[in-house]
Amino acid sequence: MKAIRVHKFGEPEVMKLEEVDEPKPGTGQVLVKVHAVGVNPVDCYVRSGLYPLKPALPFTPGMDAAGIVESVGEEVKRVQPGDRVYVAGTVSGSYAEKALCEVSRVFPLPQNVSFAQGAALGVPYGAAYRALFHRAKAIPGEVVLVHGASGGVGIAAVQLARAAGMQVIGTAGTESGRQLVREQGAHHVFDHLSPDHMKQILDLTEKRGMDVILEMLANVNLGKDMGILAQDGRVVVIGSRGTVEIDPRDAMRRDAAILGMVLMNASEQDIYRIHAALGASLEAGVLQPVIGKEFPLAEGPRAHHEIMESVAHGKIILVP
Repeated sequence: MKAIRVHKFGEPEVMKLEEVDEPKPGTGQVLVKVHAVGVNPVDCYVRSGLYPLKPALPFTPGMDAAGIVESVGEEVKRVQPGDRVYVAGTVSGSYAEKALCEVSRVFPLPQNVSFAQGAALGVPYGAAYRALFHRAKAIPGEVVLVHGASGGVGIAAVQLARAAGMQVIGTAGTESGRQLVREQGAHHVFDHLSPDHMKQILDLTEKRGMDVILEMLANVNLGKDMGILAQDGRVVVIGSRGTVEIDPRDAMRRDAAILGMVLMNASEQDIYRIHAALGASLEAGVLQPVIGKEFPLAEGPRAHHEIMESVAHGKIILVP
């Protein structure tokens, strides 16, 4: 079978499409014939060698995919060959024609959800759900600000927050991105390239501020986020590309909290609960992942360039 392999950490061009042996499922494992692969920023960090946890070389990148169960190992009863599934974590890597997964990371894909949409679920929707409900403990009626709302995690957060009865504010850097965020359910959308957008957001609440802020680029925004929080407000840091300086008094006078969030820290029980909730919402049509671009598997390097340059709205998908 064909799979992208990384033999050394570096720029996107270190990813090469190669012929590799087909993996065999062991006890508790599932082999999935991949129809679509989800590309995530974390894949880029791992490929570059900047991620704290480095896989042994060579490796196949990727965590998210969707497809058809091809075969199962012993003691697997939850899925069977022929089932439509999406996966949120793999053993062998998802940038391939087939992916080996633990059965605990394989979930039913409803008939009303495409394979491309299924491949967009694992990291983006898992991270958004965990940030909103497990870390921020957001509740109906609260005001939620989603920075970078036109990306994969941002769109997921907007859809989840709106469905849960929250007042949703999003930001995006282009008019097309802002229109997309509106279409996904945000009540108000602002241009995060505008120098006074934080003031505009605060004015919208008559100076009360945000109950929850989901932050995708903390090294740029965190200091300013602290100034627009409501009393007992929470910032969940989902992404950051560097350090930042903040004034702790902004947190002190609001009894505010800065919460870190990495999806990989979620327990197996947390993962099960997250995807039970996501599956129910998918079946009901409440969640509808947005696909931005699709590339052939061989164009993995191009996909990595685009995702890190933030030129795509919605989810980038690779098709084996």
